[in-house]
Amino acid sequence: MKFFQFSLLVILFGCATLLSAQEVNFTVTVNTQKLQTTDPQVFVTLQNTIQEFLNTNKWTNDIFEPSERINCNLVLTIQEELETNSGAPGYKAEIAIQSSRPVFGSNYETPMLNHMDRDLSFTYEQFQPLRYSRNAFNDNLSSVLSFYVYIILGLDYDSFGPFGGEPYFQLALEILNSVPQGAGSGWTALDGNRNRYWIIENLLSPRVRPLRQSLYDYHRQSLDVMHKDPLTGRAIMMDAMESIGEVNQTYPNSMIVQMFMNAKSDEMVEIFKNGTRAEKDRVLRTLNRLDAANASKYRVLR
Repeated sequence: MKFFQFSLLVILFGCATLLSAQEVNFTVTVNTQKLQTTDPQVFVTLQNTIQEFLNTNKWTNDIFEPSERINCNLVLTIQEELETNSGAPGYKAEIAIQSSRPVFGSNYETPMLNHMDRDLSFTYEQFQPLRYSRNAFNDNLSSVLSFYVYIILGLDYDSFGPFGGEPYFQLALEILNSVPQGAGSGWTALDGNRNRYWIIENLLSPRVRPLRQSLYDYHRQSLDVMHKDPLTGRAIMMDAMESIGEVNQTYPNSMIVQMFMNAKSDEMVEIFKNGTRAEKDRVLRTLNRLDAANASKYRVLR
């Protein structure tokens, strides 16, 4: 009887662990080197609050094993303190956010997102909870963090199945549409041409569909087969990159193409260092068209 009870407890504990396993595994850092007046302990609390918010919320209806969680890094750099109408302490900040995906048959994790959001303002009082409510606005920081979780999920799901990330990009759009006017910048087209509005506009634009198909081809059809067939993997990767080049032509200066290059440029250089002369020439032409500002980085492929 005791053995049965113990076994039942083990099973129940295992099920509870499985059900509570969340989708993302964030490491969070709050950088406050530029501030002089606020009690530093406030930002220790903020760092812990953000990490708990990101890692303990359930963002999808899927069950993730602990080993399947998406590894992410977030660095919140507080630039200055702001005066607010509410009386709560306000801050202007930047967020650097990264995510990665494991590559099948290897110990390597490929970068999926490497993005800097320089347009964040928010209010925060010590021990203030962060909450995400679908279709409801609670505060700007919660909305920005939730928005990027869904962008990360969407990119990850797109890489495992064609357009698999669509539900999560739609949820990111819902967050954007729920933010009231004046709650914070970076949410509208009027706030500039490189912000959260344009990220989701690009990802849901029909003109960007070939890029999203390329996310699947690049990762599932290319990187995930490199361990057994690098020649085929590189060929499919080149085709995927040329499809992204077509997006760059039909939707010039689109933000998502540059975001893709920010995440992938170093990786592509390393992969094609081992390519044939013909492969290097072909990929070099594509890289220079997609990312002319960083052409010097690609000279190693000449």
